[in-house]
Amino acid sequence: MFITFEGLDFCGKSTQVKLLKDYLLKNNHRIELIREPGGTKISEKIRDILLDKNNHEMFDETELLLFSASRSQLVREFIIPRLKEGYYVISDRFHDSSTAYQGYGRGLGADFVAKLNDIVIGEALPDITFLIDIPVEEVFKRKKLIKNDQLDRIEVSERNFYENVRNGYLNLANNNKRFKLIDGTKSIDEIHQIIINDLKRLEANEVGNVE
Repeated sequence: MFITFEGLDFCGKSTQVKLLKDYLLKNNHRIELIREPGGTKISEKIRDILLDKNNHEMFDETELLLFSASRSQLVREFIIPRLKEGYYVISDRFHDSSTAYQGYGRGLGADFVAKLNDIVIGEALPDITFLIDIPVEEVFKRKKLIKNDQLDRIEVSERNFYENVRNGYLNLANNNKRFKLIDGTKSIDEIHQIIINDLKRLEANEVGNVE
């Protein structure tokens, strides 16, 4: 199964990724955990370029294509082989991030990004995507707890950018049954239990379809 987590920066998705990994391991599943951008030697080098605050001259189109290049390498080198081997692959962000952040946030257009994503990910479409949604006000509240020199090139973005990204995510969730929208202001334990319950339902449906 291919599981992805999405949401605004500081929404708590990385915490939930780790909790889900621990849960699946306890239930004797084989797990591979990846992050985006990154996950392979080449993709991690691209990540360094994308998130470096010194690269302030980067154009939006360049940003999108770099994300896509990193993702293309990750899909073919890592995700598809592991899925074929029977692993649960959990990704901290995937192609929906580009639709939200570059398509809506940067204004490059959701349709254009979607067409590019189709080429990049091929058959590696997530089985389920957990969108942990928080208000933009909460993003900036949580960001204040982090030193400015620890923020990456995208995390230092302004409020209007994040508003557009959030609208993009909510639009995706409202138009795609693959998404599970979760209130990110709930407690860590509450969110984790929602994720487990949704995953159990999905697994039960898959078994029923096979039988």
